[in-house]
Amino acid sequence: MKSIYLKKSKDKNIRMGHPWIFSGAIQQIPGQLEPGELCRIFAHEGNPLGIGYYHPVSSIAVRMLCLGTNDSFTETDIHDRIKKALDQRKPWLNTDTNACRLINSEGDFLPGLVVDRYSEGLCIQITTAGMNRFRESILSSLNSILSPEFIYEKSDSELMSRENLPFKKGILSGLLPVPLIIKENGLRFMVDLEEGQKSGFFLDQKWNRSLVREYARDRKVCDCFCYTGGFSVYALAGKARNVHLVDSSKKALHHAMKNMELNGHTGSGIHYEEQDVFQYLREATPCPYDLIILDPPKFAKKAADKDKAARGYKDINLLAMKKIQPGGVLFTFSCSQAVDTTLFRQILYSAAAESNRQVQVLHVLSQPPDHP
Repeated sequence: MKSIYLKKSKDKNIRMGHPWIFSGAIQQIPGQLEPGELCRIFAHEGNPLGIGYYHPVSSIAVRMLCLGTNDSFTETDIHDRIKKALDQRKPWLNTDTNACRLINSEGDFLPGLVVDRYSEGLCIQITTAGMNRFRESILSSLNSILSPEFIYEKSDSELMSRENLPFKKGILSGLLPVPLIIKENGLRFMVDLEEGQKSGFFLDQKWNRSLVREYARDRKVCDCFCYTGGFSVYALAGKARNVHLVDSSKKALHHAMKNMELNGHTGSGIHYEEQDVFQYLREATPCPYDLIILDPPKFAKKAADKDKAARGYKDINLLAMKKIQPGGVLFTFSCSQAVDTTLFRQILYSAAAESNRQVQVLHVLSQPPDHP
């Protein structure tokens, strides 16, 4: 392997376990490195820091694979890490839940690899040139350990273009069930791997959907940016009085209706609103809801969008806080990486102050443990 040397005092984060090295931290790259090529990383003084893979175009120049004085990183290491990640998920899979994230990229020390289980099959995403070099060993390990009925690849995220990788999307082995039905906490959902967002379903909201079920009894619920209706299914399972699902996508609302029907939820207490959520909440006067869910799409796709996104998050939360009934409960989320926890909390506090309502923080929500 070739060697990369960092600038002076740029090794502290790596020694503390940070998985990325940005291009500005690199002092010297001897020779020519191909995208995704393995390399040894050294501090400015020459002390070994570990092994990672390099990309000459990405702002994240190196993604670390191991720390210390290791001489190699091989297919055996890939297999062992995959097996460890799969073993850790066993407690979260049972007769009531057959879908979860099995491998969560850097969170499982396999940067660039995401694997989700849906019923008896897998959906994989390989989003970096470095991990793509291990493609065959990844598929071999998944097949040998799990024997899945199908493997579907959905490597079509914006991360691919940053690495100059072509989008890859389609069945790799087996047959994809149509429809593909999963179970989560005893509830059933139809998953569209081909056209759905992310890998097909927002598995990272599993715990938060369960909490909505606990709060939903006898409440009038508005599920904003409802997508395929996950929160609404849980709300009705928790005996909500009625549910309004609001989304600008007719296709998403149709999918949400199918998920409702899968769980036996039909009738006059369910309303589907194809409308812009901002406009819908502005026009809801007086607002009849005492439980509102705000789970919008990513407002900031890059760091430069942070200020604009902050205004969007403040506006939508302020609308909900002003309109919700006294004693109501607001579940609010951000999936924008550029808007960190501190900023999001400041946005919410500012919206609360302007709403002229008394507001309490009941929970700080997060992803479940299958998303380390």
